[in-house]
Amino acid sequence: MQRSGILSGLAWCIDNNMSIATWPPEETVAIVLSEDPQGGCPGHNMAMALTKLGAPFPISAFGLVGDDAHGQQLHKICDDNGIDRSLLEMRKGLSTSNVMAMTAKDTGKRTFFSIAGAHAAQTPDDFDFTRSKARYVHMGLPGFHEKLDAPWKSDANGWVTILKKARAAGLKSNLEMASFDPNLLRSIVTPMLPLLDSLIINDFEAAAITGKPTIENGETNIGACRSVLEDIIQAHRNLDFAVIHFPLGAIAMTRKGEVYAQASVNVPRAVIVGSNGAGDAFAAGILFGEHEGWPMQKSLKLAHASAASSLRASSTTAAIAPWQECLDLAEAWGWR
Repeated sequence: MQRSGILSGLAWCIDNNMSIATWPPEETVAIVLSEDPQGGCPGHNMAMALTKLGAPFPISAFGLVGDDAHGQQLHKICDDNGIDRSLLEMRKGLSTSNVMAMTAKDTGKRTFFSIAGAHAAQTPDDFDFTRSKARYVHMGLPGFHEKLDAPWKSDANGWVTILKKARAAGLKSNLEMASFDPNLLRSIVTPMLPLLDSLIINDFEAAAITGKPTIENGETNIGACRSVLEDIIQAHRNLDFAVIHFPLGAIAMTRKGEVYAQASVNVPRAVIVGSNGAGDAFAAGILFGEHEGWPMQKSLKLAHASAASSLRASSTTAAIAPWQECLDLAEAWGWR
């Protein structure tokens, strides 16, 4: 079978994107400056980011949503944007996962309040990858799926079972994480690593899964990130590549030991509205380039440019432009 495209899923939700002036102390009130309910979570964000970038290959969704207004909204988003949703099940009796994504205007930093909904009901039995013709499957979020995070039959967890099913069906896999409890992340992700084909994570997540610090006094230790990246690749030769990104840039390493580094975009503070989804936009740039056979250095540039473009809106993907426009914007703003 000639495979093409990216299947994006497991986590599809509605983000109630809210902007507040500053994060409040406990026992006080924060005034919501704006509210914008949009699609969210890695499944939606990757699929939509690729669509916005103008991916010349098929984009499809998989996962589980409830038969409610939020689930209907996610199905409509797919329909309106040409995303195949045949594997994005809408199930009666479930509520769609939703998140309150709070962005403080003065810092641009995000805080999330998550309601699991359908995510807690998903099991490996819900997914049949033999129905997909995609080349890559992108999935997330470990730590947010009650049944997938737990042991499943003879496997360490349900994620391992899903990755085995994807590999047996002929798909390459990529994982998305969130800056969640490090011990929980490590326990879930460690048995997944031998089954992944690529890994795109941030500095916090890199430290979480390896137990080695990458951040000192609030600043990323780039040398430590490179060392962690080497450890990951050396321990898991199944990985075609791994990428660690952080505020000032990113480092990538391939299975052959080739190392690439790229500074991030110097985005003017005045244009920043919110950072929700920036990590997904970065990952979308990498997978876009990988699918199209780009050199890693060019993919890293697009990843940063896509993430920078996304900062201009409170929702995850609304401000992402076609890929050439993103690169042009990055060149105009300059690199750090």
